[in-house]
Amino acid sequence: MSASTGLIAPHGGVLVNRFVSQERYETTLALARTLPSLPLTPRQISDLEIIAIGAASPLTGFLNQNDYQAVLHSMRLANGLPWTLPLTLPISQQQAKALASSQKATLTTQDGQPLAILHVQDIYPYDKRQEAQAIYKTTDEAHPGVAILYVQPELYVGGEVEVLTLPPHTDFPEYYLTPAQTRAIFAQKGWRSVVGFQTRNPVHRAHEYLQKVALEMVDGLLLHPLVGETKGDDIPAAVRMRCYQVLLENYYPLERTLLAVNPASMRYAGPREAVFHALLRKNYGCTHFIVGRDHAGVGNYYGTYEAQEIFDAFSAEEIGIVPLKFEHSFWCKRCGSMASSKTCPHPSEVHVTLSGTKVREMLRAGQLPPVEFTRPEVAQVLIEAMRANS
Repeated sequence: MSASTGLIAPHGGVLVNRFVSQERYETTLALARTLPSLPLTPRQISDLEIIAIGAASPLTGFLNQNDYQAVLHSMRLANGLPWTLPLTLPISQQQAKALASSQKATLTTQDGQPLAILHVQDIYPYDKRQEAQAIYKTTDEAHPGVAILYVQPELYVGGEVEVLTLPPHTDFPEYYLTPAQTRAIFAQKGWRSVVGFQTRNPVHRAHEYLQKVALEMVDGLLLHPLVGETKGDDIPAAVRMRCYQVLLENYYPLERTLLAVNPASMRYAGPREAVFHALLRKNYGCTHFIVGRDHAGVGNYYGTYEAQEIFDAFSAEEIGIVPLKFEHSFWCKRCGSMASSKTCPHPSEVHVTLSGTKVREMLRAGQLPPVEFTRPEVAQVLIEAMRANS
């Protein structure tokens, strides 16, 4: 805990801020315009953002070769600190040649707007299949994370970043809170314990149940949807945000909840991404993190509770944030309430569970799913969004 605020310390002990100071902004921008440029994809801009704002503390830039290899093989940085996903910057042989005479490069948007200066530490090759197997536990290119990895350029460039600016968020700007801002809000509210909840989908009753069980144990809830790049068939971020808003307005104690967004992109890396998501929320000031069934999973690549079991590879002290491991929950008609296999003795025939496919079919037809599965206000937002896109 930080002695000054009573909040949990960031991962590695210091909350990183990689933005250039106001005094150095003009000279740094002038330098950026003279350097070789590396245009970033939306996913890479997301990575740059979480590094810049300190969400990825202790990282101060993209991984060098030593840290990359350590993360791949030991789920730790080279200094031994737990870290499970490599934040790397792929470049081509041609781009590497352009950097050979310069120890710096300018990271830009696709249309050339300077975002940051990269201080090149090393340029190194990597084995795509080895990374796929280590991070995603598969080399199958049908996996969305593996597919992106396989089409990347063949080299990585590592080094610290000095960030000038980031592309503006015009969708729901008031929810883009940095770790420093969420920590200030938690301190102002007097929350000493905060549970974080990761989602890339609208919250249904099972999620709500887990959050409220957790909220019985802690001072506050950070509902923290991921709004970076996701799969093409995932529900758009703007629709999801409206779902969260109507849910919180109608069913949550607003003085004990905070809605903010996580600008990271999804990797669909299952167990490793569960730890990564927990460490990010630790940096935002959370003391606890909900890990449910098949967290950050996709398809059948991971075991149902593998994302919970991976936390056992680390000591509680080195992770720092407490994972709250929940089983699959459902509405039980006999119990007359939400429950899980830990609390419900009844057979599955009396459990209300619906597949995502079935729910989408109902919503497209303008039908509200059962209230035991999803709140009608949330379903209505989804129905309206589907009508608008049809």
